[in-house]
Amino acid sequence: MNRTQHRAALGLAVSLVLVLAGCSTKAGEAKDTSGSDGVKTGPGVTADAISLGILTDITGPAASLGKPALQAEQIYVDQVNAAGGVCGRKLKLVVRDHGYDVQKAVAAYAEIQPEIAALTQMVGSSQTAALLDSFEKDKVLTIPLGSSAALLGRPHVRLIGSTYAIDAVNGMSFIVGKAKLKKGDKVGAVHLEGEAGNAFEGYRFAAEKSGLKVVEQVIKPTDTDLTAQVTALKAAGVKAVVLAGLPAQTASLVGVAAASGLKVPVLSTGIGYVPQLLDSPAKPALEKMLWVVSAYPAMSSENPAVVKAVKDYKAAYPNDKVNQGVQVGTANGAVTVGALKEACKAKDLSRDGITAAMARLTNFTTDVAEPQNLSDNAEASSRNSFVLQPDAGVPGGLKSVKEAVESPLVAEFLASSGN
Repeated sequence: MNRTQHRAALGLAVSLVLVLAGCSTKAGEAKDTSGSDGVKTGPGVTADAISLGILTDITGPAASLGKPALQAEQIYVDQVNAAGGVCGRKLKLVVRDHGYDVQKAVAAYAEIQPEIAALTQMVGSSQTAALLDSFEKDKVLTIPLGSSAALLGRPHVRLIGSTYAIDAVNGMSFIVGKAKLKKGDKVGAVHLEGEAGNAFEGYRFAAEKSGLKVVEQVIKPTDTDLTAQVTALKAAGVKAVVLAGLPAQTASLVGVAAASGLKVPVLSTGIGYVPQLLDSPAKPALEKMLWVVSAYPAMSSENPAVVKAVKDYKAAYPNDKVNQGVQVGTANGAVTVGALKEACKAKDLSRDGITAAMARLTNFTTDVAEPQNLSDNAEASSRNSFVLQPDAGVPGGLKSVKEAVESPLVAEFLASSGN
């Protein structure tokens, strides 16, 4: 996995500081004020700038997604600034790399919290969980890169797109047909502990509704060799495997499964795939055995917005491969700017004003993803998922297999689980 040092970003400088010590947050101490333009402002908003925070991973296990998401949002912000900014103000990204370390994430948040208006990228399930109460106490609108249903229902947290669990239900409906599974067959379910493992709930629900038996294997973010899990699944006689893990774990699982003779369809959630995997020895197995379920279309899509995002990213970072982190960063930037513009109309760029403005985006299109309904923080903003397949010959290393669709089981799953 590529973990090269971060290069200079376009336009506005991106400051990357690794914070090593923990400290407490100073919750909501800054007072809201009104500027000369009559717009109410809060922390992170001055007469000429709006500062947006990003807590990400560019040096740890999620760097393959965190880095392009950061860079793509910087590109988007630069373009917005070139067009005049928002509400007469330029946007500034305040970035910290936590390296997927919880203590560093908590310390970094405490450092930047007083100077940001919102947090447009929050990477890492454990890191996000550790800060959820702080987001609410400080009234900081936060957009996690993760999509766990456990994050729903918090006033100042907004998920973009379908949850892991919804993707899992939609994906399982696909894999049942692909693997020609029948009642009584066994399906392996390998998932991360914590929020990213939320997909397991969706997998299990859809599998049981199809009369399948689930063989569960739990993994940690630091696990890179899944030989033991594959051995257990093979011994159990599974006919397919569903996965909610990180990219290195996807490569290990599929590669080991193919080598050991467990040549069954494997379905991964979107966070488990990056095109760099096709540079590994697992490439033949990945192209033959793996499918990816995602809230985003393939980077090889003919969607004009996706084509533009790919073109812009390649122009800025010609030596980097595009992956779905590019769409995530672009979408997060678009949604944040949409909320800021709505807040400007209401003349309220305070933290509460920005959060309230986000809730008024009821049919918002980021163009690189499905339309989003962000009116209810207790519900996913979309229930549709795409099914994609690895292909080394196309941008992003994924081709479209099935366009965005909502399985008939999704509504039943949500009614039964509240996810």
